[in-house]
Amino acid sequence: MIFSVISFALMNAVVKYLTVFNVYQIVFFRSIGTLVFTIPLLLKYKIPILGTHKKLLLIRGFAGVISLTCFFQSLNYLAVGTAVSLRYTSPIFAAIFAMFFLKEKIKTIQWFLFCLAFIGVLIIKGFGVEVDTIGLVFVLLSAISLGVIFVVIRKIGETENPLVIINYFMVMAFVFGGLMSINYWRNPNLIEWGLLLSLGVFGYIGQLYMTKALQSHETNVIAPLKYLEVIFMIIIGASWFGEVYNLWTLLGILLILTGLIYNIYIKYKSSK
Repeated sequence: MIFSVISFALMNAVVKYLTVFNVYQIVFFRSIGTLVFTIPLLLKYKIPILGTHKKLLLIRGFAGVISLTCFFQSLNYLAVGTAVSLRYTSPIFAAIFAMFFLKEKIKTIQWFLFCLAFIGVLIIKGFGVEVDTIGLVFVLLSAISLGVIFVVIRKIGETENPLVIINYFMVMAFVFGGLMSINYWRNPNLIEWGLLLSLGVFGYIGQLYMTKALQSHETNVIAPLKYLEVIFMIIIGASWFGEVYNLWTLLGILLILTGLIYNIYIKYKSSK
């Protein structure tokens, strides 16, 4: 999971560095770097590319494109640590969507923890350093879309190969990013080519090792390590991009992480 977190953190840092490019072009290159891995693997192991749950896979892909695009767009307005922290409110939306569409119950203590996390969001917005409203809207749209993804994948269950799910997402991102970036295209130099193509590599490695981690150990032990990404992003933001995080921002981030990590523990205990 730590390898996964480092990989995702580096991907986010590269996106932040490449803000001179339009977000659609970044989405386009993000998809290319992953498709280089997924398509050959699907062909090698003769896995049906279209899958069996086509409608759900299309919804997952569409929600993924929205989430990815909105998150990358938010990095134009927010500090990377703040953006990543706010995007981690997605489990709240996932739980609410699951309550309506999967008939899953939310305990009173979970509602309290969700409120705690949202108080953290309000503190960041109200007292944080340069928290742009447009950036906040983009990152929350990303979190809501990510919540949809969690529910759709839960609905699909283990009936689809993970490579098929990822491939749907990346093909749709490739088409969307490619078409939308035509009018905004900026020719990269040699270094920028390398950085743009690295996005998909970092994304694929992050996804791969996260899956391996969740398969190899109990969720309640592994899942909280995912939130190390916030700490890494704050360090990267402060050291690489000169971003400033005041005490109010750090308090808000702490409340978000506390609420969501403890929620993982509550869900694990209830499953026992």
